[in-house]
Amino acid sequence: MSSLKNPPAKLQAPNEPFKRAVAGCMRSLAKMPAIEVAFTAERPSLVWTGASAKARLPEPSRRLDAREAAILRGHADSMALRLACHNKDVHRRLIPPAPAARAVFDAVEQARVEAIGSRRMLGVAGNLDAMLDDRFQRARYADIAVRAEAPLEDALAMIVRERLTGLKPPKNGQRIVDLWRPWVEERAAADLDKLRRTIEDQRAFAFAVHKLLTALEMIDEGSLDTNPEEEEGDAGEPDGAEKNQPEEGADDHPGDASRSETAEATSDPIDASEIDAADAPTGVSEGDAELSPPGEGGDPSRPLPPSRAESRGPDYKAFTKKYDEVVTAQDLCDAEELERLRSYLDKQLNNLSPIVARLANRLQRRLMAQQSRSWEFDLDEGILDPTRLPRIIVDPRQPLSFKREKDTEFRDTVVTLLIDNSGSMRGRPITVAATCADILARTLERCGVKVEILGFTTRAWKGGQSREAWLQENKPPSPGRLNDLRHIIYKSADALWRRSRKHLGLMMREGLLKENIDGESLDWAHKRLLGRTEQRRILMVISDGAPVDDSTLSVNPGNYLEKHLRRVIEEIETRSPVELIAIGVGHDVTRYYRRAVTIVDAEELGGAMTEKLAELFEETAPPERVAHREASFAQQTVRGLLH
Repeated sequence: MSSLKNPPAKLQAPNEPFKRAVAGCMRSLAKMPAIEVAFTAERPSLVWTGASAKARLPEPSRRLDAREAAILRGHADSMALRLACHNKDVHRRLIPPAPAARAVFDAVEQARVEAIGSRRMLGVAGNLDAMLDDRFQRARYADIAVRAEAPLEDALAMIVRERLTGLKPPKNGQRIVDLWRPWVEERAAADLDKLRRTIEDQRAFAFAVHKLLTALEMIDEGSLDTNPEEEEGDAGEPDGAEKNQPEEGADDHPGDASRSETAEATSDPIDASEIDAADAPTGVSEGDAELSPPGEGGDPSRPLPPSRAESRGPDYKAFTKKYDEVVTAQDLCDAEELERLRSYLDKQLNNLSPIVARLANRLQRRLMAQQSRSWEFDLDEGILDPTRLPRIIVDPRQPLSFKREKDTEFRDTVVTLLIDNSGSMRGRPITVAATCADILARTLERCGVKVEILGFTTRAWKGGQSREAWLQENKPPSPGRLNDLRHIIYKSADALWRRSRKHLGLMMREGLLKENIDGESLDWAHKRLLGRTEQRRILMVISDGAPVDDSTLSVNPGNYLEKHLRRVIEEIETRSPVELIAIGVGHDVTRYYRRAVTIVDAEELGGAMTEKLAELFEETAPPERVAHREASFAQQTVRGLLH
């Protein structure tokens, strides 16, 4: 009877007390009791929800060790300090427009808010150090050998952190700091020393960072144009007082913010400790995804619609192609790591995969409906037609009748998915793109359609070896493209899906996504399709904005890459037999492509891909039109070779 009166308490997981303690400390440190804290398998992230926020932290293991606990607390402390010590409106008003400068400005601001907590609380300093060291270890910063491959914003953030707190960089971040420190100290040592005086004043600190960026020649002197009345109006607002719009973290790199004022999602599988990039966010999960709708914000980096009288400008060229590479996933990653990354991708998308799979099954049904078997009858050879046998029984003099199945037109088709692997796709967009490509490849393979999956990015930030070669030649004017291309083959058209499935996990690798030079990448994918023997060739581009490469655009006209992209698209759409379609993630790509669709939410990608493919397959393209375009393109190619 006593056992009935006093039932045993409900058992709880061993890590529940720890999770409650972390959540409580985070709310206390941020001075926001209403923060919603969730522990999930997704990457750490912070989303603003009106006067409160939603925080996602890593799910702790059941057997939690001291290092893992410190890393998790470091993520929580970083987010809490962001909420407590950061004013979004001040940040938005003072952030520089140049992509590389913008990335540095974001990283240094995060270093400031973390430094405030580290100076006041030794425990917080230890947690942040563990979190940063783990992030740098996963990014393999200790293996970087040349400065061009080391992200400047992370190195400068650690140098600023050292100036503000006196703390040395974490062990796994020391290498990138050593690579950049001489260059930074030579140009801006005095400006670095001045940052310590303004650590508690975000506005004054931002002005000091602008002077630092000017000394590093990342922005022009006097580029900061602030309205004095706005400054006075904000003077009485404490840091972090205005939190009325959603914001989330993103681990930005140079060039990431150049597409628009839209920030990136913080669903990076490895690094999510930087809790702010720019201040208008993209989403990170099914319920919170908020990609900025196209046409909003007046982003100066977004291209204008082409004018009929638009000059084509100078011919596009590359300063050197010596350092470009076309690689497979196996070339960039060993088999063991590919398996780990693929496992991570599968884990992140347990909720998304069934949705995309249903869409893919719908596509398959629509394609198979077109594959309904049709036959030619009364032939002299082929398969014996049993329906005609009674005729022979009645009159043995009748000849045997044969039949033959008609060829299905769309089976002789190849589809190439060209996926933007730039830094601004980091997080939820690239994760969704990888999953959709995976499921669609499997679906189309069942229907007899071959699929190729390609990706494009660059080998380094800020130009890499191409820029170094240009500098060694005393900076000749109009150098053309100044970065090292990296084109990735995730799955060739002839490879089986089951053998290439794990390769898509490479998109989850930290450090892979850098800058994007769309024109040359589109031309590369197009030429691969032209080499195919299939009668129908479809090229689908998945991107989230205009081509951006800071190194190239800094020494060429501002629309240099955009003009080249337009020319390549025009060649394909008007002269090539390849059918081109584009899907823009959060940005309007219809200004580039005739056949295109723009999605606001990354979660819509699967539906957009399946719907557009289904529309293409249901079209009845007259064979004479395709033949005419093939002949026209061949003539144009020959004419170009002759000239």
